[in-house]
Amino acid sequence: MERGAIPTDEVAGAVDVQATLESGQTYLWWRPDGATYETDGAYGGDAWYRTVVEGEVVEVRQTDAAVEWRSTTDADPLVRDLLGLRDDLHEIRAAATGDDLTAAAWDAYDGLRIVRDPFFGCLISFICSAQMRVERIFGMQEALRETYGEPVEYDGETVHAFPEPEALAAATEEDLRDLKLGYRAPYVQRTAEMVASGELTRRDVEGRAYELARESLTGFVGVGDKVADCVLLFSLGYLEAVPLDTWIRSAVEDHYPDCDRGNYADTSRAIRKQLGPYAGYTQTYLFHYLRSGGDE
Repeated sequence: MERGAIPTDEVAGAVDVQATLESGQTYLWWRPDGATYETDGAYGGDAWYRTVVEGEVVEVRQTDAAVEWRSTTDADPLVRDLLGLRDDLHEIRAAATGDDLTAAAWDAYDGLRIVRDPFFGCLISFICSAQMRVERIFGMQEALRETYGEPVEYDGETVHAFPEPEALAAATEEDLRDLKLGYRAPYVQRTAEMVASGELTRRDVEGRAYELARESLTGFVGVGDKVADCVLLFSLGYLEAVPLDTWIRSAVEDHYPDCDRGNYADTSRAIRKQLGPYAGYTQTYLFHYLRSGGDE
């Protein structure tokens, strides 16, 4: 096992690992102590979090002065990428709109960063997200990982990676329904099949202009504009993407009514302009803040 630490004073802006990994933007990290997503409004904790990326187990936790990691590989560059530690939070917040709601959200969870999850796992997890609380979404991904994921031996235990596209493509709808995916089961199976066969992949999306990339992602079965925006923001680094979920639509209604244009595309353009060039960052702060009872 390799170990290391990234001093937080080397990172531009604050760092909050717990807020980052338990704010509803990723379901591919979990706490080995089993307490993932048990606390609303999570922030400031020092628990270990674990994920598997390209067959390598990576664990992180926050201390007073660093983000510590331990892994089956030299994970320093991986951790910096996966946790958004290369993002300049000073610059990003300075570019955000200065209204009272966004200021309160940023103040409450300063250090929350946008993750860069592996594409396929992010895609599948957000296909599963429709009409679901974050705890249930996480539970589905845990079940998929433990049932179809490749085992990796790590520190005396067996850890399962997120399933490869081929593994989920070979599953039956009934198999996936048994894992409580419900009506999402055929979407997951068919999307996995598309990726496994090369019919539609990350290469067809990444690097395109934002709205074209979103349109490309909706070619996957079970992916509408909102899920596409989640994948663009939380996997592919399109920091302008704003997923219009229930919480953000409520924020539009209550705080930014002029941004409600009656359809997803036009409302998306308006709220992105309202929130600034890194609108996806502010959206994520607002989501975590509002879902956790802020603004009540």
